[in-house]
Amino acid sequence: MEEYKLGLIGYPLGHSLSPVLCEAAFEDLGIKGSYELLPTQEEDLINQIKYLKKNKYYGFNVTIPHKVPITLFLSKFDEYANMTGAVNTVKIEEDSALSGYNTDVWGFCEAIPKDVNLKDCHAAVIGTGGASRAICAGLYKLGISKIDVYTRNVINSKDTMEILRKRFDKIEFRAIQLDLMKTLEDVDILVNTTPVGMKNFDEANSPVKDENLESLKTDAIIYDIVYNPYKTALISKAIKYNKRFVCGLDMLVYQAQRAIEIWTGKKPDFKAMKIKALEKTLLEL
Repeated sequence: MEEYKLGLIGYPLGHSLSPVLCEAAFEDLGIKGSYELLPTQEEDLINQIKYLKKNKYYGFNVTIPHKVPITLFLSKFDEYANMTGAVNTVKIEEDSALSGYNTDVWGFCEAIPKDVNLKDCHAAVIGTGGASRAICAGLYKLGISKIDVYTRNVINSKDTMEILRKRFDKIEFRAIQLDLMKTLEDVDILVNTTPVGMKNFDEANSPVKDENLESLKTDAIIYDIVYNPYKTALISKAIKYNKRFVCGLDMLVYQAQRAIEIWTGKKPDFKAMKIKALEKTLLEL
């Protein structure tokens, strides 16, 4: 039976759920494989790529700080990698060439309920970090026409905003100081792309004040890409104010499902992967 050797490069890797998701996928598909955490600092990227090729890995995931630098070593890009200029999944082809994909965009879009139509709608995105670019790409694919990007420092976010306006030229972007947020009454979807609310990182806090969340439309969606804890402070407030919400774990599982499909040609069951991820998260409480 064919065995798939896979891994994750980046630094630091912390308590990644990727091995758990991959093992669940292998079990569901009835295939053999391994998934390793491979801590890789910036100066070690080239040597790590050589190691992965030499040791016959099928592919690997990419996280901070390599999502942009890895693009220099790729022969082919998928649509989402082109849109974002960042890659989180790499397939090593038979001739050792590297093909790059951005499954974060895929995962973000797939997690949104199928009855939701965001064409020509208005979004609010909290944060201007690396994740923000993938989220804006997803919103672009979903037909959003206007995005308010809330940032801690508008001046320091100037370069990021220029990139967003250039890549997604059909969207009207506004950069707004986060602490000057007044109301979200015309927003259809609010997305948190910051680590605020993450386990061991400002876990008790929400990136958005109660009065702003309360001002959202009745049918607006609150989406937090933070996946640990499963129910973040922001999601707890969404429940409190009776708003529809999407948890970050769904995005994480969908992007992992897509990566497995890229590497193996087979699509694992979403529910099987999510159950294993939830079990792992609950064990760490």
